Amino acid sequence: MTSAVETRTLETAGAALVYDVDGPLPTADGRPPLFMIGQPMTADGFRALASFFSDRTVITYDPRGLGRSTRSDGRSDNVPATQAEDVHAIITALHAGPVEMFASSGGAVTALALVAAHPADVTLLVAHEPPMVTVLPDADAAARAVAGFQDAYATGGWGAGMAAFLAMTMWRGEFTDEFFAQSRPDPAQFGMPSADDGSRDDPLLSERSKAVPSYRPDIDALRSAPARVVIGVGEESVGTFTGRTAAATAELLNQEATVFPSHHGGFVGGDTPYAGKPEEFARTLHGILDTTS
Repeated sequence: MTSAVETRTLETAGAALVYDVDGPLPTADGRPPLFMIGQPMTADGFRALASFFSDRTVITYDPRGLGRSTRSDGRSDNVPATQAEDVHAIITALHAGPVEMFASSGGAVTALALVAAHPADVTLLVAHEPPMVTVLPDADAAARAVAGFQDAYATGGWGAGMAAFLAMTMWRGEFTDEFFAQSRPDPAQFGMPSADDGSRDDPLLSERSKAVPSYRPDIDALRSAPARVVIGVGEESVGTFTGRTAAATAELLNQEATVFPSHHGGFVGGDTPYAGKPEEFARTLHGILDTTS
């Protein structure tokens, strides 16, 4: 994002949502704004990707209770339907008509809930690797695998939880007895601290986000929505948990998942330890957006 970015705050029922507008509104060329959302990723995570869309007005935001956005609803859980209403409120506040949207991970789940509930909000959704266990043939086993890393976090803190999370997300194929027979991984093998840091509120590892992987998309509503919905998958993710959820979601929508460069966070820049290939990723995303325009 550029130095011209404008940061705004929208007060809603139960939350103060902070979002960034990078570019003019109404847009200079009449194209819809491009809204990028994630969860638990905040606006900062899209900085590298947004830099390759200097020709577009780009909107990013921090989900309620994360980053700069606060909540006053007395809750700490992250629920796709609630977050979809928040995104709907921001789109309404923009007064710029429907948007095009790129959504990642839990944000992709939020975006699918948004299109189902408010189909007029979006003209094109690119949902990259929505991690929904409900679409998988081994849904019960996948839910058990998710519960496994949440339990590791609840009993051992961040290092133990993240190591279990990585082991789960790196596993290829269905979650079989072989997967569950493994002992919990040593955080040190991933370069992480083994000591319990005492945290229990991480938005990725705790049960606060259990509604995200357990979300069941309204396939009929998505099929009938005027928005074009494209499911994306990273080339390195094929066969892993989020690669399989992407492929299964695409199949339910009578399509094949569109392959993007790199991994689950393939659009993330080199200022993070999980760097992807943001320039190549942006090129693929440009191709989808330009085809639709």
